[in-house]
Amino acid sequence: MGISRTLQRTLLVTLLASAGALHAAVPSPRAHFGFDIGDDYMLANYTQTEAYFRKVAAQSDRFRLVELGKTSEGRPQLMLIASSPANLARLEEFRGISERLARARDSEQVASALAAQGRAVVWIDGGLHANETVGPHQLIETVWQLASRDDAETRRILDDTIVLLVHANPDGQELYSDWYMREPVPQKRVLDKPPRLYQKYAGHDNNRDFYMAALQETRNMNLAMYTRWYPQIVYNHHQTSPKGTVIVIPPYRDPYNYNIDAMIPVGLEALGAAMNLRYLQEAKPGAVSKRGSVYSTWWNGGLRTMPYFHNMLGVLTEITGNPTPMQIPFLPERQLPDSNLPSPVPAQTWHFRQSIDYSLTANWALLDYASRHREQLLLNIYRMGRNSIARGSTDNWTASPSALARAGELAAAAAPAAKAGGLSAAQVGELLHQPAQRDPRAYIIPADQADFATAVKFVNSLQLAGIEVQRATRAFDAAGKSYPVGSYIVRADQAFRPHLRDMFEPQDHPQDFEYAGGPPIAPYDSAGWTLALQMGVAFDRVLEAVDGPFAALPIGQLQAPVEQAVPASESGYVLDARANDAVLAVNRLLKQGLEVRRLPARDGAYWVPAASAQAMTAALRGTGLRAEPAGNGLEGAQLVRKPRIGLWDQYGGSMVSGWTRLVLENFGFDYEVVYPQQILAGDLRQRFDVLLLPSGALPLPAALAIEGKAGRAAPVIDPATVPAAYRDRLGALEGDAAVAAVRAFMEAGGDVVATGSSSGLAQLLGLPVTNHLHGVDAGGKVKVLTQRDYYIPGSVLQVAVDKTQPLNWGLGPQLDVYFSDGRWDNAPVFDLPAGSDALRPLLRFDSATPLRSGWAWGQGYLQGGVLAAEAQVGQGRLAFFGTDITFRAQTHASFKLLFNSLLRARNQSAPAAGEG
Repeated sequence: MGISRTLQRTLLVTLLASAGALHAAVPSPRAHFGFDIGDDYMLANYTQTEAYFRKVAAQSDRFRLVELGKTSEGRPQLMLIASSPANLARLEEFRGISERLARARDSEQVASALAAQGRAVVWIDGGLHANETVGPHQLIETVWQLASRDDAETRRILDDTIVLLVHANPDGQELYSDWYMREPVPQKRVLDKPPRLYQKYAGHDNNRDFYMAALQETRNMNLAMYTRWYPQIVYNHHQTSPKGTVIVIPPYRDPYNYNIDAMIPVGLEALGAAMNLRYLQEAKPGAVSKRGSVYSTWWNGGLRTMPYFHNMLGVLTEITGNPTPMQIPFLPERQLPDSNLPSPVPAQTWHFRQSIDYSLTANWALLDYASRHREQLLLNIYRMGRNSIARGSTDNWTASPSALARAGELAAAAAPAAKAGGLSAAQVGELLHQPAQRDPRAYIIPADQADFATAVKFVNSLQLAGIEVQRATRAFDAAGKSYPVGSYIVRADQAFRPHLRDMFEPQDHPQDFEYAGGPPIAPYDSAGWTLALQMGVAFDRVLEAVDGPFAALPIGQLQAPVEQAVPASESGYVLDARANDAVLAVNRLLKQGLEVRRLPARDGAYWVPAASAQAMTAALRGTGLRAEPAGNGLEGAQLVRKPRIGLWDQYGGSMVSGWTRLVLENFGFDYEVVYPQQILAGDLRQRFDVLLLPSGALPLPAALAIEGKAGRAAPVIDPATVPAAYRDRLGALEGDAAVAAVRAFMEAGGDVVATGSSSGLAQLLGLPVTNHLHGVDAGGKVKVLTQRDYYIPGSVLQVAVDKTQPLNWGLGPQLDVYFSDGRWDNAPVFDLPAGSDALRPLLRFDSATPLRSGWAWGQGYLQGGVLAAEAQVGQGRLAFFGTDITFRAQTHASFKLLFNSLLRARNQSAPAAGEG
């Protein structure tokens, strides 16, 4: 029976009125916060923002609220999903379409049908770096605009897209906004540094965690992005732009990572054009791109860069702005239009609302693009996934700078005609397509490796990144090798192949210089980071297709090692020191007051008395470690005591110290943070057995640095600007007073562990340590190296391990280390006097080509140099490491260097119980 036209009109009017009432019911920011977003001198904290998001979700039919998880400090991390009411009613259907297209297992015909039905998914976040206050506030304003706007464009956007509005760092917004707003007089408010990091452990480095996912907030976002929603566009808001500009937009400068699909950089060109054009249409000058800024698409691991390795278009903007009005300066070189900066911005006073408006323009440009190109975006992520599956299931050779350079040299030597491009296809194949050099079809992680628990943690990082992983349900053979049950198989024929290659294979950074013979162009962040190498995971590259008794792991499901029963034993139990989690078990036992000893004859294995079987079972929970009956060979056992650890930090927080805190907590160490004033005051030995001085605690002496790379000056902070409760955190460790305080601690029997720049303490103490990194000029005189001679930004290098030293217990004869002082470069390398009893080398470069992953210009200078050593100072000891051995909580392979330094015996050798 039909419905009369009058009734139809009545129903339509009623529905429109209801929708209008819902939009009208959503409170404006002014009604909720008491000010408009973008008002000068005003910031909202996260408590207020969370309440607003919950209110909008409850009162608008355009939103759904999702709690992604808890933050490091226990706050809910929220995501608002915005779309039309009709789309929200079918939300799971559209999410499923996005996932199927991203996984790319369907036929082209099915994919086309899915793309026609689907909705483009766009991720917009804010607040990751809490001192960049535009980010969370543009997010609030975007929520309000999507809730309240009723223009044709916004309705079309809501019809065609699903918008994921993600708060990236709730804890940081709470800290920074409250800190700024503490000043009661608005005009006196200054966006200065609060007393601690704005992410509990990482601060600014929270945007360096995405492939490792060591932080809870990262895990929350990775699971949403790579295992649930699979957005085609990921927009990551940041600050600040280069001086004399307003905002950095895509595209970005070269190099881009050769593992990612070619549609990524081309897609970024299209998005950048859409953003730039909209800025010009709205008379908003100052957008800069390409070589107008430092940002590239080489590095993996950031919120906007890891999406490239998942066939998603990651957009970064860096905008100027401050809640306190600021100045855009006049810079003549920024006033002439070019392709990087087509519309220069005049010098002016800049207000916070202008930055919010620019951010909204960028958001709407991307949302408009996603709406107009909905099917294309959905099909492109599918096509990139299909490309990856094809490359992973057939013979494929990924081009890299070094391989091409070698081929060019061979071609030039073998055939002069090659210079004119005269090589035949067969000759090219001979040079570039050697069968043994083809890309793997799979990677196998054996379950019988010594530190399988760490391998499982590596697998979990892949799980959090949405990588498809299989587990062997029984033993199997592949490529002539046998593997036990429980081994993991990662096949290359999957959509996110670029990411899995980036985690297993070395990065080969181009030789990137300003000009021939000129200075290097610093990469944005690291040059090489291969996670499997950093974590010390044993794996095999398999060049043929692999099949067997494999069960696919549910996407995103974290793995745990299989628990091992503790056997009966009258001689006690031994834990293998090669397994990092043995330290976690040891710390659990020590906290119960149980006896633990180390066995020098067994590479520092841990011995626990037989009476502790029940405690051992509890201590091993979650580790998958096997407690072996001790048997014989307990002579010389050394008592292990629970160490009292002091960890240096500074006002405002040190990221290197923060990451060290996370590692200590993850492995069960108790510690106390100490600030420079407390160290300078002395009497440390009464409180601590070990003092940790991570990179940044002490500046690197100029005598141990290459040209222009001596230690950074400590920030100068006026105590009058700091509340009295935090003034005891001010100050710095520098000069004779700092050296004297640390020396007194060691002379009284304390141990010091110094990393990165702080390793220069060895020279400051007067130990016979010199700089290995020097050259010889034409006249035969020693010269200081420049970056034209030697340049190694953050990369993975291999060193030789002195296995006679207890600090190296549990390590193999070679170790892959991340080479960095805790930030990106400038790790010192030492020369020690031959045959010295005072200094004992721990790690040494024994090769002229130690590069494993990244970029190492002039790496031959490293050969023979010492990266780490130990010295006796009074009754105590100094262990110094030129590199950061806990870098971003990623370098599990070198964690044992820290653990052994902390757990070294405080007693002389003593017989184990039952011996004698």
